[in-house]
Amino acid sequence: MSKPGNMLRLARQLRGFPQNEAAECLRVPNAELSRVENLLKEPSEQLLAAAAEIYSVPVEFFGQTDAIYGAPVSVHPMWRKKASVSATELHRIVAELNVRVMHLRKLLEATDVEPVRKIPTFDSDEYGNDAEKIADLVRRFWQLPDGPIQDVTALVEEAGILVAHSDLGGSSVSGVRFSVPGMPHIIVLNRQQSADRLRFTLCHELGHVIMHSFPTPNMEEEANTFASCFLVPTADIKPYFAGRRVDLRLLAALKPEWKVSMASLVFAAERAGALNKTQAQYIWKQFNIHKIKLREPPELDFAPEEPRTVSDLVSLHLNDMGYSLGDLSKMLIMNETEIARTYSIDLPGQDKKRTSHLRIIQ
Repeated sequence: MSKPGNMLRLARQLRGFPQNEAAECLRVPNAELSRVENLLKEPSEQLLAAAAEIYSVPVEFFGQTDAIYGAPVSVHPMWRKKASVSATELHRIVAELNVRVMHLRKLLEATDVEPVRKIPTFDSDEYGNDAEKIADLVRRFWQLPDGPIQDVTALVEEAGILVAHSDLGGSSVSGVRFSVPGMPHIIVLNRQQSADRLRFTLCHELGHVIMHSFPTPNMEEEANTFASCFLVPTADIKPYFAGRRVDLRLLAALKPEWKVSMASLVFAAERAGALNKTQAQYIWKQFNIHKIKLREPPELDFAPEEPRTVSDLVSLHLNDMGYSLGDLSKMLIMNETEIARTYSIDLPGQDKKRTSHLRIIQ
C-alpha cells in the first residue's frame, strides 16, 4: 500500500523533475524531500499543497494507496534514435505506466471487458528459441488468414490486451509492455513513430507477452523476429517475390499492401530466398543513397491504427454513465486538462461524440 511519500516521488518522476530541482521548486532542503519520499518522514500539508501546484496534480493525488510497480524488463529506445534509455526517461515512463494502471483499474470497475481471443503462451526455450515458428503458431492459434493483417491493433485488443498511444514523456522509447497483478497486459506505444513502426512495435511487445514469462539474453532479438514473421510470414510473402526483381520499386509497391516498412520487406525477401547476401547489401546501399533509412518515402505513408478499448472505457463513462469531464477527473484524481489530453476527450465547443462498444456491469 502506497503512502504520501511514494506518491510524491511518483508525481515528481511523472513530471520529469530530478529530486534536487524539485526540492528547490518546493522550497525545502533536498535531504528533507529525500526523507519524505523514502517514508522516513511524513510530509506536511504545506509541502503537499506546494507539490500539487508544482506537479499540476490535485492534492488528493497524494492520498492514493495503489501499489506502485517498478520498471518492466524490456524498455529500449527507438531504432536509429540512440543507444540507451536514460534514468530520467525510464523514471518518467514508469511513473506514467503506474498512473495509467491506476486510471484503468478505476475505469474497468464499471464494465466487463471480455476478450474474444485467448493469449497463447509459447515459451521461447521450449521451442528452441525459434521465434519464426512461434509467430506461425500464434497465427494458426488465432486462425488468421494467410497474407497481411489489416488491423493488428484490433487483433491484439481482441485478445484482451489494452493498447494506448502516448508521447512517453518525450522519450526515445518506442513502446513498452506493463503487466501487473489483477490487470490485463498494457502496451503503450510512442505515437511519434510512423504507422508501420507502430505496428511492428506492437507486435514486438506482443512477442514478449507470448514468449517471455522470464527475461532471456536474446529476448529483444527474438521479439523482433517474432514481429517480422508475424506481420510478414515467409511462406505468405514468397509468391510476391517469385520471378520478380526485388528492388526499391517493388518494395515500395508492397509496403501499402503489407503495412510494414520497406526495410521489413528486405528482411522478408532474404528469409524467402529472394535475395542473397550480396543482393541484400546492394539494396541497403540504395537505402543509404536515397536516404530511405532515415525516412521512407512519405507518399507511401498510411494512417496509423487507433486503439479502441481504452477510448471505449472513457466513452462508457462520459456518454452512457453521464459523467462530465469534471466527474471523470475527480474519479481518476488528475486535472481536467490532462485527462482530456491523455484520453482525447473533446473539450467544450467540440461537437464530436464517441460511442462505446462496451456494456455496463452493475
